[in-house]
Amino acid sequence: MEALSKNFFLLLSNSSVLDKMAKKWGPRLGADKIVGGESFDQAIPLIQQLNSQGLHVTVDHLGEYVNSEAEARERAEECISTIQAIHNHQLNTQLSLKLTSLGLDISRELVYENMTRILDAAKQYDVVVTIDMEDSSRTEKTLELYKYFKKDYDNLGTVIQSYLFRSNQDVEELSDYNAYLRLVKGAYKESGKVAFTEKSMVDDNLKKLIAKHLLNGNYTAIASHDEAMIEFTKDFVEKNNIPKDQFEFQMLYGMRNQMQLDLLQEGYKVRVYLPYGEDWYGYFMRRLAERPANIAFAVKGLFSK
Repeated sequence: MEALSKNFFLLLSNSSVLDKMAKKWGPRLGADKIVGGESFDQAIPLIQQLNSQGLHVTVDHLGEYVNSEAEARERAEECISTIQAIHNHQLNTQLSLKLTSLGLDISRELVYENMTRILDAAKQYDVVVTIDMEDSSRTEKTLELYKYFKKDYDNLGTVIQSYLFRSNQDVEELSDYNAYLRLVKGAYKESGKVAFTEKSMVDDNLKKLIAKHLLNGNYTAIASHDEAMIEFTKDFVEKNNIPKDQFEFQMLYGMRNQMQLDLLQEGYKVRVYLPYGEDWYGYFMRRLAERPANIAFAVKGLFSK
């Protein structure tokens, strides 16, 4: 049932018709509990509140699979204005972005142009940028771009998904770049030809990736709500004398709030992934697919007064 549920919500995440309908029902579905608003200005008070609790943040302007050059350049401008606002408001937050929102599927020249402008602004204002990982058909292009830009921009990270067969080799190769990696299980529907289909294998591989990247001496973000994964990390770093400033835990805004605060109390660095924007539907559906328990609050919100 869990696998069927996941596939169902991943299928829904690609529906443009449901996207339009969902925007009407977003607050009732509970989207406002996991999305920080439709604009960065709306997200600023939430970031300030999280910062006041001692939590670090990374923000993501939702939207992907852009198919026009004009829109891709608009998305780049949004990223740049966000970086400037982070500086102006002295917010403790990084920026996450998706390359398909900047023209990855249109042309190499366009995405290079947009990323260069964003990274120049980020370097000027000392803001870390993380390139989110998308589906497996775009993994190779994403990592090629990361390696290219990492040579000139130290404030750049990316994401590795443990459900992909290739991820162990990718982590090994990225060690040469002193890569800042966010390690996740993965949230897209993938073929058994490229990805593990059993949850236990995905979990085991994530543990291997965490261990490998930490032992290679690189900064590691463990992005998981899985208590077992968090406990594994805590035990591993203690046994291997890995300092707390070499890693952090990352969790999504609106999920496992108490766990975030508990980890903070224990002296761990915790970063909250805070998405914002009008194009929240695909993100919301992938969150429902990841964890069946997330469906409960959506259904409850839909039928509540």
